[in-house]
Amino acid sequence: MKAIWNGEVLAESNDTVVVEGNHYFPSSALKTEFFKPSSKQTICSWKGTAHYYDVLVKGELNKEAAWFYPHPKVEANNILGYVAFWKGVEVRA
Repeated sequence: MKAIWNGEVLAESNDTVVVEGNHYFPSSALKTEFFKPSSKQTICSWKGTAHYYDVLVKGELNKEAAWFYPHPKVEANNILGYVAFWKGVEVRA
């Protein structure tokens, strides 16, 4: 699987985990030069508190386009260390 935005591959892995229709990529698959920490956090009742990354590619910013759970609840422990995408990031095989 690949996560692509603005013509660049942000992450690539054959080891994604699908939860609620979203592919979560191992954090080791991220091209870290495109990611900047965001202060945004949201709460999921069964996964826990999500933290976000802004994605910066070719001078264009996609705010909070990636999210992860640094301390997921037990039910979502399979996504510990994984990152998912939205906001126009294309995820495809």
